[in-house]
Amino acid sequence: MDITRFKPATVYTIYIASTPEKVWQALTTAEFSRKYFFGNTVNIELRVGGAFIVRTPDGALHISGEVFECDPPRKLTHSFNVNWPALIETLGPTLVSYEIEQAGQAVKLTMTESHDRPLDDDILSGGRQGWPAILSSLKSLLETGEPLTVQMAPPQRMLEALKRLGIATP
Repeated sequence: MDITRFKPATVYTIYIASTPEKVWQALTTAEFSRKYFFGNTVNIELRVGGAFIVRTPDGALHISGEVFECDPPRKLTHSFNVNWPALIETLGPTLVSYEIEQAGQAVKLTMTESHDRPLDDDILSGGRQGWPAILSSLKSLLETGEPLTVQMAPPQRMLEALKRLGIATP
């Protein structure tokens, strides 16, 4: 996959009272991710070409991908493909990148979601709802020891946009 063709569609920056090493560990280990990613576990082979896997709380495959950049504890870039073949066929792959920078006594974490083609804002609304909840929960966990409890469902406008494209929702 040629990642130079991907254009950012969603960018979030947050500041966390932590260290780059702890933020990196939270992003890359199953034990941390289970706490802030609403029971989902992230498993990553931390090398270029390594696997990126997210499993649901019951162990089912939810997201898979490949690592494209791995520079601990500064940068991680990987593909992020939801286990929903019709979605990937129609909308293409997703690329997620995390940049971690020291910012005084805090860490600046920038998450970028990129795509290799233009996507409608209604389609992007799912990630634009989900990423802030995930990153806010990560921030809360690292700063207080407790993740956030966020109740949410896929945005109706995203589900309607998928239906218009002929993509059945699971």
